[in-house]
Amino acid sequence: MAVLAYSLGKREINQHFTIRNAKLISLVAVALLLVFHTASRYYGGGDSCEWLLSRGRYLGENVWQPYGCMMHKYKSIEAKTCLAEKRVAFVGDSRIRQLFYSFIKIIDPEQREDGNKHEDISFEDKSSAVNVNFLWYPEANNSMKERLISWTHEASIKPDVVILGAATWSIKLHSGSSETLQQYKVNLTAIAVHLERLADLGEVYWVLQDPVNEEVLSENRKMITNQQLELYNEAAADVLNSSKHNGRSRVKLLAASRQAALETIAQSDDGLHLPESTRSGAMVLMNSVCNNLLRPIDGSCCQTLPPPNFLQKLSACFFLGSALVFLVLHVLGNNRHRRPVPPDVESLEEKKPATAAVPLGPKAPFQALCRMGIIMGYFYLCDRADVFMKEQKFYTHSTFFIPLIYIFVLGLFYSESTKETKLLNREQTDEWKGWMQLVILIYHISGASAFIPVYMHVRVLVAAYLFQTGYGHFSFFWLKGDFGLYRVCQVLFRLNFLVLVLCVVMDRPYQFYYFVPLVTFWFVIIYATLAMWPQILQKKANSSGMWHLGVLVKLLGLLLFICFFAFSQGLFESIFSMWPISKLFELNGSIHEWWFRWKLDRFAVIHGMLFAFIYLVLQKRQVLSEGKGEALFSAKICNLLLFFSVVSFITYSIWASSCKTKAECNEMHPYISVVQILAFILIRNIPGYARSIYSSFFAWFGKISLELFICQYHIWLAADTKGILVLIPGIPSLNIMVSTFIFVCVAHEISLITNDLAQVVIPKDSMALLKRLGAMGLFSLIVLLLARGSQTTPGA
Repeated sequence: MAVLAYSLGKREINQHFTIRNAKLISLVAVALLLVFHTASRYYGGGDSCEWLLSRGRYLGENVWQPYGCMMHKYKSIEAKTCLAEKRVAFVGDSRIRQLFYSFIKIIDPEQREDGNKHEDISFEDKSSAVNVNFLWYPEANNSMKERLISWTHEASIKPDVVILGAATWSIKLHSGSSETLQQYKVNLTAIAVHLERLADLGEVYWVLQDPVNEEVLSENRKMITNQQLELYNEAAADVLNSSKHNGRSRVKLLAASRQAALETIAQSDDGLHLPESTRSGAMVLMNSVCNNLLRPIDGSCCQTLPPPNFLQKLSACFFLGSALVFLVLHVLGNNRHRRPVPPDVESLEEKKPATAAVPLGPKAPFQALCRMGIIMGYFYLCDRADVFMKEQKFYTHSTFFIPLIYIFVLGLFYSESTKETKLLNREQTDEWKGWMQLVILIYHISGASAFIPVYMHVRVLVAAYLFQTGYGHFSFFWLKGDFGLYRVCQVLFRLNFLVLVLCVVMDRPYQFYYFVPLVTFWFVIIYATLAMWPQILQKKANSSGMWHLGVLVKLLGLLLFICFFAFSQGLFESIFSMWPISKLFELNGSIHEWWFRWKLDRFAVIHGMLFAFIYLVLQKRQVLSEGKGEALFSAKICNLLLFFSVVSFITYSIWASSCKTKAECNEMHPYISVVQILAFILIRNIPGYARSIYSSFFAWFGKISLELFICQYHIWLAADTKGILVLIPGIPSLNIMVSTFIFVCVAHEISLITNDLAQVVIPKDSMALLKRLGAMGLFSLIVLLLARGSQTTPGA
């Protein structure tokens, strides 16, 4: 009964919740979210600078997250670059002095808080000509006003940035009297005029008062209560906001540090001053001052986005033109077509449909481009337009392991019988790619790379993808012997179509999406290795065992080629730095990232090829037992292999947990990752019952694993993977569910679009294909030459 209920439950879910319905729901959700965010920015104030300065929350104990935007953690060299030849003045009491010290410690981490109390303090960094001064003015009175007036008259010494704040001394000296509060308002009103003048030529910040821990305040500070501080904060906000110009005050209120202190003031030793580790105000100020100048990727607060460049505008026109052509063809005649079954990128084997597919009509490619244009518009809005919000990642064990457990429970729920029981059969490889991709997605969004044991296990998953690349392509060429241009172009198109479009629409270099260049490179290497003379296929090898030796010689040659380049970094960099190859492999003007990615998993592909060769030879010689429910080997061999596989898993986990640095682990990774991969294959395939079942849930994701990996960069993560996309602010769990739902629907639709366009762009006729390749090559060469010319022309 339980099994019957389980099957009926799955059938009921699958009947009502189809992928088509899911995509319609996601489309409606995107439209509603777009309206919501546009309206909230227009009516509720959409300035990320205001968000940065006014509100936020803590992630963990001491990581401050501003509302709706990402705060960059500035390093010394960045701070010096931003503030070079600038003057910064901190004016106020001991709390402002604390903020001053936190600020200069960003510039020079070696600085200590050793200045005299109740006196001015100066700091200068000679290398960058940065001057930061603290001026002791504990009350907002005439003395403070006179200092501000002097700056308005003497432009040569006027600070570029002024940070002020005062209240506690007024409360302390006058015992919190109401008359003092009224005088504070009068004084601040007089001061505000001069602050506005300074704000015309620089940046001015008024720091609202942090709360106090009344229980631990000394007797002479007992009159400084949170109620009093709130009254003074309200007075400051009223006065400074009343001097707004064009609806906005030029004097910025720093309230975020006050909100942060609400959660950390309990850690204060004296009840008035915050511990150094909990002071977030200085980094908030640094982001407010520097983000728009240095434009850090992970600093979206206070950063205006650049307008679309020429290629982005051209791509928008192209998609709009395709939509117009589609509408015209639709009006002229509705030519229905049936989508061909998408082949697998690794082997390009297709499941034959029950009925023959109708050839694509003339409307089909334009319809596909129209859909792609809508999706690219969503990509642009998510990560290149100031529409949706972004937040930084924060790793905790629960944010990684709880979703991990959840998806594996789902995977078990959707277990089904396989159609074949061969080792690494189609359903099983799709399942493998699927669960690995889901683990990698959780790893990225949770920021788990900060935890070395998780980082190393995910590195094995990436190596396993490349292992499958070697396994799949070798198996295809060995069994099919199809080295034709059509098949090569199909694979290259399916691997690169989405990335090439994103390079234009999102203005990113090809190497930014590192996995696609890596897989493409290795496919070309596999093809060249097996296609060059003599071409050795299974049919030829069956006639003589010497041909098997020939395959091993080819693999040995490939291994020597890999080792040669791995130990010749200079030669490697000189080759891949040559124009026009450098255009494919450079990132930020360097090929270091390509070298790192290539070297890290350099043996994974050849391991996959060698495994495929050994397996196919053993299979042909009927050494393996691959019948339904049968173990691969005899009982003794199976038990021995399973024992060693489990031991290797445990040993690797212990080793990964003992690594002190990523660099130390990465040195060993290329040599030992294959042990983990082989251990998994053996555990998954030796028992006959394990080969006879698979998870259709994981297999579904495995069929779109490439699209999932690429799409996550911009519509699930944000700021080019540095942060998290926020569609629903204030409710992180709901936001993840909604953004994930839309993200998966988009990835699936892109896989179908890629399949539709591949049928049109890559014709089976050899002459037509050669003509298109020639035209495409000429066009690419012209674009590269124009780009190179614009870079070398003086003044360009």
